[in-house]
Amino acid sequence: MNQLKKYTIIGIIFVLITGTLSHFIYDWSGKNFIVGFFCPVNESTWEHMKLVFFPMLVYSLFMYRKLSKYYPCIFASLSLGILIGTFLIPVIFYTYTGILGYNLFILDITTFALSSIFAFYSIYKITKSYKRKYCISLLCIVVFVVMLCFMAFTYHPPQIGLFAVPVT
Repeated sequence: MNQLKKYTIIGIIFVLITGTLSHFIYDWSGKNFIVGFFCPVNESTWEHMKLVFFPMLVYSLFMYRKLSKYYPCIFASLSLGILIGTFLIPVIFYTYTGILGYNLFILDITTFALSSIFAFYSIYKITKSYKRKYCISLLCIVVFVVMLCFMAFTYHPPQIGLFAVPVT
């Protein structure tokens, strides 16, 4: 198995495990303010996007360190993968809840898993193809801005649906 494929599979497993754990870490930490910047603090769709974003960000730093000398476009691929995985969460969630009219726990878990898998699949395909030059600076800025938004909106969310805590 080549290195890219190996680290991609490990990345999927890492994000699925750490993302799942991060769902509970805020409560386990006694609702620590700092932990809330990186882990969901409520059940809103926005907060659940952190399940993919921060584990992928951490793993991407590791993957970049391991593979950058073999794959010059890996940084751009990783940045794009983080964005794809993160934003697939609301796309899939609002699509299926719009069709059904309600959400199902098993489909919420499937949404997280599919978002993570597709993000790493995208990273793998983009890195392997390297047919296009991606604007690395722009991708890095977008990832950084998304990270800042997570931190800013964790405790001061805008009053729109994406940030609303579902009523059960």
